[in-house]
Amino acid sequence: LTFAAQDRLPAPDDAALPADAPTIAASVPGNVELDLAAAGYLPAPLERGEHAYAAAAYELHGWWYEREFEFDTVPETDAAWLVFEGLDCLGSVFLNGVFLGRAENMLIAHEFDASAALRPGRNRLLVRIDSAVLAGRAADLPPICYAMTSNWESLAVRKAPHMYGWDILPRLVSAGIYRPVRLELRARAEPRLEVYWRTLRVDPAAPSAELAVDYQLLGEAPATWGPYWSVEVNVTRAGEAEVAARSVQPLRAGHGRQRLWLSEAALWWPRGWGEAALYEAAVIVRDGSGVVRAEHRCRVGARTVELRRTEVTDAEGSGEFLFVVNGEPLFARGTNWVPLDALHSRDPQHLPVALGRLAAVGANMVRCWGGNLYEEDAFFDGCDEAGVLVWQDFSFACASYPDDAASLAVYAAEAAAVVKRLRNHACLALWAGNNEIDQLFFGGWGGDRSDPNADPISRGVLPEVCRRHDPARGYLPSSPYYGPALVATGDARRAPEDHLWGPRDDFKGAYYTTSPAHFVSEIGYHGCPARASLEAMFDPEHLWPPHDNPQWLAKAVRPSADIDQYDYRIPLMFKQIAVLFDHEPTQLDDFILASQISQAEALKFFVERWRMGKWRRTGMLWWNLRDGWPVLSDAVIDYYDRPKLAYHVLCRLQANLLICCGEPDDTGEQTVWACNDALTPHAGTLTIDDLATGARLLTTDFDAPANASTPLTTLPASTTATVWHLRWETGDLTATNHYLAGPRPFDLATVAAWLAAAGLAVEESVRG
Repeated sequence: LTFAAQDRLPAPDDAALPADAPTIAASVPGNVELDLAAAGYLPAPLERGEHAYAAAAYELHGWWYEREFEFDTVPETDAAWLVFEGLDCLGSVFLNGVFLGRAENMLIAHEFDASAALRPGRNRLLVRIDSAVLAGRAADLPPICYAMTSNWESLAVRKAPHMYGWDILPRLVSAGIYRPVRLELRARAEPRLEVYWRTLRVDPAAPSAELAVDYQLLGEAPATWGPYWSVEVNVTRAGEAEVAARSVQPLRAGHGRQRLWLSEAALWWPRGWGEAALYEAAVIVRDGSGVVRAEHRCRVGARTVELRRTEVTDAEGSGEFLFVVNGEPLFARGTNWVPLDALHSRDPQHLPVALGRLAAVGANMVRCWGGNLYEEDAFFDGCDEAGVLVWQDFSFACASYPDDAASLAVYAAEAAAVVKRLRNHACLALWAGNNEIDQLFFGGWGGDRSDPNADPISRGVLPEVCRRHDPARGYLPSSPYYGPALVATGDARRAPEDHLWGPRDDFKGAYYTTSPAHFVSEIGYHGCPARASLEAMFDPEHLWPPHDNPQWLAKAVRPSADIDQYDYRIPLMFKQIAVLFDHEPTQLDDFILASQISQAEALKFFVERWRMGKWRRTGMLWWNLRDGWPVLSDAVIDYYDRPKLAYHVLCRLQANLLICCGEPDDTGEQTVWACNDALTPHAGTLTIDDLATGARLLTTDFDAPANASTPLTTLPASTTATVWHLRWETGDLTATNHYLAGPRPFDLATVAAWLAAAGLAVEESVRG
C-alpha cells in the first residue's frame, strides 16, 4: 500500500504511482487506518482516547494498492471478471497496466471485465483510491443542499454517512478494499439468471401458500435460447430432500414468471410466533438435451408482510402504523442496528455475537439505520433464520442531497443493486427512503423550511426502483414520514410513526406520555459503559472526572477537537441521573451505576408503556443495540460487547408474555397488565413482592388472551421507595419483572441492592 497527499483528483485512467511515497503492508479486506496504525503512522489502538482524531491528517491522501498473482491460461470460452464486494470509494482498477474501470460508490459491489488484460503467469493488480474528502470539497453544491457541521463533504460522495462524524461514531473518512475481492471465470456463452421470489398469499389455517418467481435470463447469445429449452422452479424445505413443489415450463423468452402452490406449507413466522421456516428455492434452465445452462439458488420464506399506515394521527388514535404478518397484526418489538464498526472491514468479526444478542433480547424486528452502509448477506441470512423482520433504510440520513439528473441516476443504480441483492430474503419487511430527512425539510434544520414531498429522491427515484424491482414489499418515504396530509396540518407531532428524542428529560415526562404516535422507530436514553470498557477507551489519567476532559469529549462524540456540537452529552448524562437520584455522583463507579440504572428504567418505561397500550400503540424500536466504536451513547451493549444493565432488563421486557405495572392513576391505584404477544393464550399464577419490606402484595391466577394486552388487577401505589418484584408461572414458563415504586428521589445503593435481589446482573453490568 503506497500513499501520498493529493491536491487534485487524477484522471481516472492514470496508473502512475507517486514518487518517493511511503509503502506499507496492507490487509484486504481492510481499511487504510488499520494498516497505518499497524505500521506506526497512526497511534494504536485507534479506539483509545483521542487517537481517532489523528486519522484526519490522511483524509486528503490517495492510496495505491498493489498485488501480484500467478494465473494459468484463461480458456477461450471464458471471461475473467474482477469482483469487488466493497471498494471504498473512488477507485480506479488496473490490471497489468490496463485500465479496467472506475468505482465511485462504496455501498454496492463492482465488477470489471479483466479478460483482455489477464495473461498467463505473473499478473499485477493496481487499485488507486482517491481522497473522498477532496472530491467532496470540489463538488458544486446548490443552496438546496444541507448537512451537519462535519458532513458537508459527504453530500456528493456515496459513502456511509456516519463516516464523516455522527453523535454515535467518530469521524473516520476511511478508504480501502473493505470487503472481499475475487477473480471469477464465467463462460461467455452461458446465460445468467436474475430471480425475484415473492409470496402471493398464505392460509395459516391450512397451512398453505402460493409463491411466485420472476426470472430474467441474461447473456451474450439470446438467439441460442430455445425452442426446446425449459425452466424448472422448485422449492425444498431447508435440510430436507423431498421437493415440496415443482413446476416446469418451456422457455419462450428471456424472462417469465411461474407460480408454485404449497399445500402443506411451513410458513415463515417472526420471532415468538413459531418457526422461521425456510425453503431452498431453485430456478434451473436446461437446453433441449437436458443440460443445465443456468441456475439460481437461494433461500426463501413463505410469508406475507403488510404495512398498514395513514399519514396522520391524533390523540384519539384515529391513524395507524401497523405491520401485519401472515394476516396477523404484529406488535413490533425491537431495536435499531447501527454500524458494527466505524471501520467496516472488521464488521464480520462482530456480526455473530451481535446477531446472537439481537435474538436473545427478544427482537422480532430490527431497523437498519440510514446512516450506515447496507449490511452483508450474512446479516440478512441470520435474520432469516432467527425470525427477525428487517426494516431497511436506504443510505441517506440527516442531510439534503444533490438532486441533479446525474446524482439521481447514481442513486437509482445504487438502489437497484441493493434491492436486487436483498429482495429474496424472508426477513426483509420494509424499504424506507431515508433517516429523518423529512424532519430536516419540514423542521428547517438549515434555516429554510420546505415541503419534503417535493424531494425527488425519496418521492421519485427510490419508490420507482422499489416498484419496478420489488413490487410486493412496502416502501416508506422517510422515517418519520411527513406526507402531504401531515404537512397540511403543520404539526409534526401528528405523525403516526415517530422518533421520540425531544428534550431527553424525565423519561416519564409529558413529551413521552403525550405523544400520539402509534409506532416509535427511535427512542433512547444514555447509559454509561462498564468500568472495564471505560478503562479500555481512556488513558488512566483521563478516566475521571469527565468535566472538561478531552478524552470524554472525544467519546461524546466530537468529529474533531474543534467541533463541540455533541458536548452536551456529558452534562445530559448527569441530568438524566438526577431524574431518579437528585444528585451528581462524584465517584466513577457510582456514576456508571446511576447512569445504567437510569437508562434501564427509562427504556423499561418506554417499552412497557407501548406494550400496555397495544393496539393503540403498535411497536417500538429503541435506540440502539450495540455501539460501533467506544463512545458514550444510548446503546445497550458497548463496543467491547459488554451488555449494560438495560440489555438484561430488555431481555425480560421483550419476551412474548410480559406482566408489568402501569403508573398510578388519579385515585392512587396502579394497574397490573398482562401483555401477551403470542398467538396463543396464556394462563398462570402471578405473585408480587415488596423488596423493601418483604411483604407479599399479591398472589393471583391470571389469564392473558392471545395477541392482546389485558388489565389484571390494581394495587395501591407505594408511598415509600421500594422495588416490586413480579414473578409468574404458566406451567412451562417462569419469568420475572420489577417495578421501581414510590416517590423520587431514590437512594442509589439501595436501588442497586433491590435490583440485584430481583435477579438482575447489576455488578456484572457496572464492572464489566
